[in-house]
Amino acid sequence: MAIHVITGAGSGIGAAVARRLHARGDELILLARDAARGKDLAAAFPGARTLVGDLADPDRLSWAFSHQSLPDRVDSLLHIAGVVDLGRVGDLTPKHWRHQLDVNLVAPAELTRHFLPQLRLSRGHIVFVNSGAGLRANPDWAAYAASKHGLKALADALRQEEHQAGIRVTSVHPGRTASPMQAKVHRQEGKEYDAERWIDPESVATTVLTALDLPRDAELTDLTVRPGR
Repeated sequence: MAIHVITGAGSGIGAAVARRLHARGDELILLARDAARGKDLAAAFPGARTLVGDLADPDRLSWAFSHQSLPDRVDSLLHIAGVVDLGRVGDLTPKHWRHQLDVNLVAPAELTRHFLPQLRLSRGHIVFVNSGAGLRANPDWAAYAASKHGLKALADALRQEEHQAGIRVTSVHPGRTASPMQAKVHRQEGKEYDAERWIDPESVATTVLTALDLPRDAELTDLTVRPGR
């Protein structure tokens, strides 16, 4: 039975991935931003463990984990949580920049640091669910795209650093996916949201599981997923 640490399991792509892994009997360790959210996740995924740590405050993750028991073994670390706040460069404040950089980039780096010893022992897998914005930047997306470009750089460097340890590292770059985050983006853009136009989170979950289940003789490094309609 594989053991997976997952962020963002409460909705969207993260929930879809967690459901698939839970259904096949894998063990889940779900990161929650607070104790109340942890109870919700534990109820949604019976038998799953929860860890409490706020990705919006990566400086305190070490303190939070010091008061909890981290698993001795981890087979995969799945970075799926993320935030987005659109705005033109001339309007974005340091608060907007820091929030997106902290949640989307600094916190994944800090989580990875904490779980690398366990992943080295298991010759595990780290998956970063990135974004199409991690490959290109469009108007109004500067802060989000910067965080996601940085996340790709983190994954690329980490892959080379941990190759000899047997750790596989995959970046998944979905296009617009039907999720609460996408609904928020449409509100910020002043556009009507139609979930049918965008990728189903289950399709992105299939991509993530394909990378995880690939035989050990190969590694999927970068995957791009685009809406098919």
